[in-house]
Amino acid sequence: MEFNFEDQQISLDTDSQTAVLDKVAMRFRKGDGFTLATINLDHLVKLTDSAAFRKAYARHDIIVADGRPIVTLSKMAGRAVDLMPGSDLILPLCWVAASENVSVALVGSTDRALADAATALKQDVPGLNISLCIAPSGAFDPDSDEAGAILNQLAQAGIGLCFLALGAPKQELFAQRGRGMAPHVGFVSIGAGLDFLGGHQRRAPKVMRRLGLEWLWRALSSPLRLGPRYVKCLLILPDQIVQALRLRGKGE
Repeated sequence: MEFNFEDQQISLDTDSQTAVLDKVAMRFRKGDGFTLATINLDHLVKLTDSAAFRKAYARHDIIVADGRPIVTLSKMAGRAVDLMPGSDLILPLCWVAASENVSVALVGSTDRALADAATALKQDVPGLNISLCIAPSGAFDPDSDEAGAILNQLAQAGIGLCFLALGAPKQELFAQRGRGMAPHVGFVSIGAGLDFLGGHQRRAPKVMRRLGLEWLWRALSSPLRLGPRYVKCLLILPDQIVQALRLRGKGE
């Protein structure tokens, strides 16, 4: 499945979650870094509005579907992909990191949230080595000296896997900068995933996730903050459906 913009094409990974984890494990063994993004409708809105975001996103090594609308669009296009929300990838990736003896860093959110997430992860994944927890300033800029210093710290600490909880587009822009400054680090952008783990945000009940209604749960939980975001997501759906049907018609 791919999303086409005037200046970039962004292609989703068609592998299963197991295959994606195997791909990550192989990179750990070779000492190769990578960037993994989890695309959703909000990202598509931001990608439409920002050339810099499109450029960074298109250069990611692995892009998976975060949200049932993306999965549905891929099916409509005849290019089905698996659902892999960033929050659901954290534990499986940590198991891979532990089995490959890879050091892990948590970057983003707040000091308290990161500490609580680290505690939860170590309880769930025996042998997991979380070497760094870094909460950037509230005015974090992926192009700033602060970001560069964090990337240098990750590289010098020998980090192999770094979870980014900075929100889009900051986390994806930071990850792509990291491919140059910290080439042995695997960057995974997971949004609010660490806050969920540490209990600082409440995730939608499993039944709502199974029904594809996690977006509704989040919108109702924080209508003033997230309501406008989801309205923008709904507004781009008609055009995305048309694009998906065109792709199906090409039969490539």
